[in-house]
Amino acid sequence: MTSPLTFFQLPFLMVFFLFPLLISPAAAAATAATVAPKRHPHFQHINVTETIASTRIQQPSQTTSQETKIPTAAANSGQDKIKLNLLHRETTPFLQFQPSHDYRHRFSARMHRDATTVAYLTRRLNHSDRMAAKYEVEDLGADVVSGMEQGSGEYFVRIGVGSPPKDQYMVIDSGSDIVWVQCQPCRLCYRQSDPVFDPASSASFAGVSCSSTVCDRLQNTGCHSGRCRYEVQYGDGSYTKGTLAIETLTFGDVTVQNVAIGCGHTNRGLFVGASGLLGLGGGSMSFIGQMGGQTGGAFSYCLVSRGNTGSTGSLEFGRGSLPVGAAWVPLLRNSHAPSFYYIGLSGLGVGSVRVPIPEDSFKLTESGLGGVVMDTGTAVTRLPLRAYVAFRDAFVSQTQNLPRLSSGVSIFDTCYDLKEFVTVRVPTVSFYFTGGAILTLPARNFLIPVDGWGTFCFAFAPSSSELSIIGNIQQEGIQISVDGANGFVGFGPNVC
Repeated sequence: MTSPLTFFQLPFLMVFFLFPLLISPAAAAATAATVAPKRHPHFQHINVTETIASTRIQQPSQTTSQETKIPTAAANSGQDKIKLNLLHRETTPFLQFQPSHDYRHRFSARMHRDATTVAYLTRRLNHSDRMAAKYEVEDLGADVVSGMEQGSGEYFVRIGVGSPPKDQYMVIDSGSDIVWVQCQPCRLCYRQSDPVFDPASSASFAGVSCSSTVCDRLQNTGCHSGRCRYEVQYGDGSYTKGTLAIETLTFGDVTVQNVAIGCGHTNRGLFVGASGLLGLGGGSMSFIGQMGGQTGGAFSYCLVSRGNTGSTGSLEFGRGSLPVGAAWVPLLRNSHAPSFYYIGLSGLGVGSVRVPIPEDSFKLTESGLGGVVMDTGTAVTRLPLRAYVAFRDAFVSQTQNLPRLSSGVSIFDTCYDLKEFVTVRVPTVSFYFTGGAILTLPARNFLIPVDGWGTFCFAFAPSSSELSIIGNIQQEGIQISVDGANGFVGFGPNVC
């Protein structure tokens, strides 16, 4: 049995989730990201038939249940290295409990939530609404919706909570800080896959007093019967509130003690059966922030691509995770929004053309406005209107051979009817980063299916402000590394 480790005793902790490495050469050509080349391809191909087929998610068998055990981790002998699975929500066992909706329905619901999330982030990151992160408990509403039916929170990790550990699915989010789980007694809780965590069954659970310095680190806090209370609201309308506690988290055979977590007794949930959330933001209360100098704020992740049923993504903590050959771009900090990871973006490219967009379109000002945020909790990349229009028009001008729809779909204004095609050739789409690095996206990350019948859309949208957000659709299948201590974000050269 491995001895428990605290944040202060832990010399090095890596969490690595399995991701398949074997793909066909044809698939690699169609999906691989290229980074910082002197010359990069001007065109890519999309296999339309296979992509449409991937929209038809197979339901779990009747024998699958919430008792199905997915390996939490496999520790390497003699090392504090842990391997775990990070799953897309549609591949988890509790999918069988969701209503049977087609892909178009799921897509529409996802885009609606995404628009709500972006509107919230825009308000929160604007000076005109700096207090958006402050709210009263009564303002959050009392109704509880089923996460099973709503379907938010797309990427999950399985973590043991308490002593003895109780395995729980946790949503990962790079744009928030608090680590929390739903807790008994639940005054209002959404439906989750695993049994709700009971603090009374954990020997390591300890409430945090109102006078604690840990309590002082919370933004929205209060005091009830001498215990520190917390409240967190998310852009899609979800929230959690309850008491702050110190608890043990288990990653495979390695336990990490003295982690500050929220014990949520009242929650509005759009988390699709997850028990809570693992905050990976840049603030001091996130899991990254609590690990502090042990990892230097360094971690790496890869989000599994849509439609890759049975596949897993990856997440790794510590500088040992930083990939050889990655293209590094500046990591910018916004003192007004320390939870978010900003990067330096200088321009956009379509095919062989760098789109004529003023570089200050993506500038983070000294007052904390504008800039470009990397966020796993937002689906679709948003760009300031002027930049988006120029970018979209460049793409349209190079896809005139494809049958374009006369109207858009949901938040997308540029869509194509590809049902008569087996494969199509499309121009590449690239991000030009400050410092000279270029990231050329996989084709499936910018022309995506919106139904099961061959409608594909250009997966970008305009922002209502000068804020840009790089969403998880554009991040899929690319290894992304954050080195907080040295101030860089790395983009791996290959599919991870």
